[in-house]
Amino acid sequence: MNRKKYIYIIASVAILIIIAWVLLSKNDKNQQVVAKVKKGNFPIEVTTTGELVAKSSEKIYGPQGLRQIQIWQVKIQDIIPDGTVVDSGQYVASLDRTEISNKIKDEETNLEKLESQLTKTRLDTSLELRSARDELINLKYALEERKITLDQSKYEPPATIRQVQIDLEKSQRAFEQAEKNYKLRYQKAVANMQEVSASYNQAQRKLQQMTDVLKEFNVLAPKAGMVIYKRNWDGNKMGVGATVNAWDNVVAELPDLSEMISKTYINEIDISKVKVGQAVQVGIDAFPEKKFTGKVIEVANIGEQLQNSNAKVYEVRILVNEFDSILRPAMTTKNKILTSVVDSVFFIPIEAIFNADSVAFVYRKDGSSAVKQEVIVGQSNDNEIIIRAGLTTDDEVLLVPPEKADKLKLEKLPADIISKFREKPSKPKTEKTANGPSGTQTPGTPVIIKK
Repeated sequence: MNRKKYIYIIASVAILIIIAWVLLSKNDKNQQVVAKVKKGNFPIEVTTTGELVAKSSEKIYGPQGLRQIQIWQVKIQDIIPDGTVVDSGQYVASLDRTEISNKIKDEETNLEKLESQLTKTRLDTSLELRSARDELINLKYALEERKITLDQSKYEPPATIRQVQIDLEKSQRAFEQAEKNYKLRYQKAVANMQEVSASYNQAQRKLQQMTDVLKEFNVLAPKAGMVIYKRNWDGNKMGVGATVNAWDNVVAELPDLSEMISKTYINEIDISKVKVGQAVQVGIDAFPEKKFTGKVIEVANIGEQLQNSNAKVYEVRILVNEFDSILRPAMTTKNKILTSVVDSVFFIPIEAIFNADSVAFVYRKDGSSAVKQEVIVGQSNDNEIIIRAGLTTDDEVLLVPPEKADKLKLEKLPADIISKFREKPSKPKTEKTANGPSGTQTPGTPVIIKK
């Protein structure tokens, strides 16, 4: 008997548990997520992610004079980690010395050849000029001998005297010609020596220039600061193995962290809304609790196409107003650019809007049930959307469709209201923008429909 009683009690408890579970499930299913219609100023924002960069920075240059020694590219062999804080004169990077070392060896060999050629030319000119001087001395002695012979032949027959005079004149002319030839030989020897010496000195200077450039292959910081890798044309950071060219020999940068800029890209759909001077709310992904303000300082006029993307974007630069020591280059930012503010409008969460056959509607709460209400919507931001007609501040809307939503009949707006909003207004009302009023926006004044 007791056993049957226990079985009865256990079965009753199980039935009660099942009934409670069914009721709770039904209550959960009937629970509805609702949102109240709000009225007030509606901000129109463009939200985008960006990257922090310094407004200004000092460049850390590689060796100067690469073009003069005909080295057009050089690779980074070693560089300190990105973000390292250095003092003035501290080591930053070293560049690959292979090409310049080979050039120095070739130039040293060339200098040795020119030195040998200089010595050979000096010896050749010395021998040549010595021979020419000996010839002059011999011709001078021969001239003196002819003069003595002429003096001694004054008692000789006239024919003999004339012969001696002719010999004297020949010796005189030979001596004078030898003197002129010696001067020409001397000038030629000087020119030869100058030519070889110039080539030798030029090679010396080139070798010295290469040696001086080689000393700069160890790159040092020009001042104290945080080293940030430079980005090349494709946006990649220039670390170990990157190429530095002779026309832009920047190895890294030392940013000024007192003024930071968020560099971002806006798609071509929203770029017309963004203007210089607009206020921006800047958030840092790494520090969600930190909030900063900023303003748009530059908007690109020409779009570009980023890698791995088919959409055209425009670069926008946002100046961060506040300074904080936690801000570092390359941090990811979330920027909310306030493009305009619509005065005195109704708005609801964007999740509450549904569409069917190009008709926008909401599920308006009506007591314990819901009504499928047609609405006319306006502009939207990331979270909410303007309701131009169809709702009031007394209404609440569902964020998810109710049960048997497909069986609800759509309550349409009056035809005059729909036609009014479909007509193009002749004089649109103005909106407040981030820089002031603008007369080209959609009217913000809502229409209240009496129920």
